Amino acid sequence: MKRVCRAAALALLGALAVRPGAAQNPTVDTSGVGRLIDEALNRSQVMRNLQYLADVIGPRLTGSPAARAANDWTMRKFQEYGLAAQLEQWNFGGRWERGALSVRMTAPRAHDVIAASWAWAPGSNGRTIRGPVVRIDGSTPDSLAAHLRQARGAFVMLRPPAPVWNADGPPMTAADSTKQREYYRGVSAPFQNADSTARARLQQFQTDVPFLLRNAGALATLLDGGKEQTLLTMSGSPNRVLPLPQIVVAHEEYAMFDRLLRLGITPQLEASIANRMMLDSVPQWNTVAELRGTERPGEVVIVGAHLDSWDLATGASDNGTGSMATLETARVIAQSGLKPRRTIRFILFTGEEQGLIGSRKYAEAHAAEMDSIQAVIVLDNGVGAITGQALQGRQDLEGLWRQILAPVARLGADSVVNRNKGGTDHLSFLPYGVPAFNFDQLERGYGHTHHSQSDTYDKAIERDLQQASAVMAASAYVLANLPDLIARGPKQPATPVVAQQPSDSVVKAKGR
Repeated sequence: MKRVCRAAALALLGALAVRPGAAQNPTVDTSGVGRLIDEALNRSQVMRNLQYLADVIGPRLTGSPAARAANDWTMRKFQEYGLAAQLEQWNFGGRWERGALSVRMTAPRAHDVIAASWAWAPGSNGRTIRGPVVRIDGSTPDSLAAHLRQARGAFVMLRPPAPVWNADGPPMTAADSTKQREYYRGVSAPFQNADSTARARLQQFQTDVPFLLRNAGALATLLDGGKEQTLLTMSGSPNRVLPLPQIVVAHEEYAMFDRLLRLGITPQLEASIANRMMLDSVPQWNTVAELRGTERPGEVVIVGAHLDSWDLATGASDNGTGSMATLETARVIAQSGLKPRRTIRFILFTGEEQGLIGSRKYAEAHAAEMDSIQAVIVLDNGVGAITGQALQGRQDLEGLWRQILAPVARLGADSVVNRNKGGTDHLSFLPYGVPAFNFDQLERGYGHTHHSQSDTYDKAIERDLQQASAVMAASAYVLANLPDLIARGPKQPATPVVAQQPSDSVVKAKGR
């Protein structure tokens, strides 16, 4: 395209950018959707594929050989279903491999502690580390400085136990609910009430905390698993490599340590951790496949989910279900014989669990195409059936989404709400003005399986996954056949993917 023509096209797209209150209600053609629903519900392959992904390939930590095996397998499956498919490379901050871990309380009694290492945290360098448990207030620079001497030679707790409710006990009272809300409000309040300068200062402090603890001689930090029934919560990223071991312990263990400390009894621990890290940049891949449009092939609907997972279990609900529903959506449309007017592109992202890295890198690499992306639809909230769509601030599209979902309303996907959803790959496209959405789903115990050792294939529900695949296929096909591109949302500079660096002062302090 010549520069003058491109400038004119961009000016036109700017004029089409969404204005608050300006409803977008184009003509919606839902013909053919019945064939997609029939294929998804009556000839489904989604459970078979999910079982292979979860049970055969297994956990898919970004940077691991299993993540690449999942890329290769899904590419072959897309091709088997008749789509053009390839792997698109992006660079990742470094590999981390979980090794053997043992944590044991030796006083006031002997007890094996249920625990796991945080990702992108080091091990104990081949030795067993021994020391007391201490709890200090690390919420602000002043409170941490006042108690930092206590960290020397110790396993450090920086927060009180999370308010995990005993679901087998009496129902939660209003006072219990208030206490729980106040706890989580206290965790997030410093950021919510801060301006951009203060927020940046707080973020830098949080990056510095583990380095300050290391410099003070701490052995490790302890985190509350935050779930009931000894389930753990896992996270970590090469964008925030830790300088000392960080151990997630089951909530029941963490709460016991806190109770003992309040009784004046100091728990003693010993731990051995054998992790491996390689911090050089390594290639990773997104699996990308597409059905080319018949009339407007340069305009694209993206259907996506993340293929990577955490490694405490097999990543069935987070996000094997979403990625296999995306694969199934491709199969359903391809084998229905229907021909979309626009191209439908299916992307299985990696690096989502480390900060949406794969999707952010994809959006960055394809920035020039963003004005031609009709919409992005993502599935990433567990095993439950789709209940509808969250508008992500696009209230002007409420009428459009009600029309899109009308053919699948009988399947229970009839809710359209003005809700902003975070934490998954649709967010990577919003800075470019692309209409991007993450479907709402039934909860189905996602709070238990999410990032825990309980995230396994047996939690999947066949009818729910078939329904989700039908809803995604119908939505993608209808979006691809709309008469015009959906109006763009507001644009803003995309945040680059960069590693969080500790302050020079804490790095230099280590060398003194």
